[in-house]
Amino acid sequence: MASYTPAHAAPGRVTGDIGVHDPSMVKQPAGGYLVAHTGDNIALKTSADRTAFRNAGSAFPGGAPWTTAYTNGSRNLWAPDLSYRNGQYYMYYSASTFGVNKSAIFLATSTSGASGTWTHRGLVVESRSGDDFNAIDPDLVVDDQGRWWLSFGSFWSGIRMIALNPSTGLRSDSAMRSVAGRNGGPIEAPNIVKHGGYYYLFVSFDYCCRGASSTYRVMVGRSSGVTGPYTDRGGVAMTSGGGTQILASEGSVHGPGHQDVFTDTDSDILTYHYYNDNGTSLLGINWLGWDSAGWPYVH
Repeated sequence: MASYTPAHAAPGRVTGDIGVHDPSMVKQPAGGYLVAHTGDNIALKTSADRTAFRNAGSAFPGGAPWTTAYTNGSRNLWAPDLSYRNGQYYMYYSASTFGVNKSAIFLATSTSGASGTWTHRGLVVESRSGDDFNAIDPDLVVDDQGRWWLSFGSFWSGIRMIALNPSTGLRSDSAMRSVAGRNGGPIEAPNIVKHGGYYYLFVSFDYCCRGASSTYRVMVGRSSGVTGPYTDRGGVAMTSGGGTQILASEGSVHGPGHQDVFTDTDSDILTYHYYNDNGTSLLGINWLGWDSAGWPYVH
C-alpha cells in the first residue's frame, strides 16, 4: 500500500432517516436524490437537498421471491447500485447470506424509482460454493465507448468484472476479469468512476459489520482503461493488494466504507456508511476533490 495518507474528513451534516448500510445515491432528473441501501426488499430513501433524508419504503414491497434461494428465505437484500440512464433507473443488487459465496446479482429497473415500481429484469451473475469469487456488491460503469461493465466481489479472490449488454443490462458474454485482490484478504464494494484521463476503482478494505469495532476503510487505484490494470499512488497493482487510502476510522467515525461516487452540480460526492460509537450504521456524505496529480481526496 502506498504510504500517502491524507487528512481525515468528518462526514458532512445529514438529518432525518440516516440509518443505512451499503448506500448508493443518484441525482434525480427533476432534482432531489434517491438512495437505495441494504435492507428488506432493498430499502429506499429520498432527499430534496442532500442533507435531510426520509424513508421511502422498499423497492419490492411485495417481496422478491426470485432471491430467496440465495438468502435462505430472508428478505434482506444487499448492496444495491443505482444509476439513471436512458430515461430510467437501473438497480443492481445482491442476494446472499453472510460469509458464504452462494450468491447472485440481479437487475431491476424503474422509471420513477419509487417503492413498488421496480421491475425484475433477471439474474446477471451468480457464484456457487465451489467458485473462487463472490457475486455480491455490484457496480455499473459505462466507459467512454459506451460499453457497459459490472464490477463486483467480496473476499475470496477479490474484485471481478464482466461485460454487459447495454440494451438489456444483463451479461453479454462468459468472460470474467480480475481487477483487484488481496490474496484472499478482505476487499469488497468496488465502485468505478471516470475522471479526467483515468478510471478510478474505489474499494473497501478490511472488515465491515462489526459495529464500532469495524475496520472498513476506503482505498483507490486508477487505470487508463476501464478493465485495468489498476495501480495505486505508489504504482502497486491492485491485483497485488495495492490501494491508496482516502478515508478511514477517526474519532467517533468507525469503519467508513461501501463507498459510492457520483457527480453533482457543486462537486463530486462520496457517499458511504460508517458506525458511530453505539455501533449504529449511518449515512456519510463528503465532497470528493482531486489533487494536482489527479488523485481523489475527501473533504
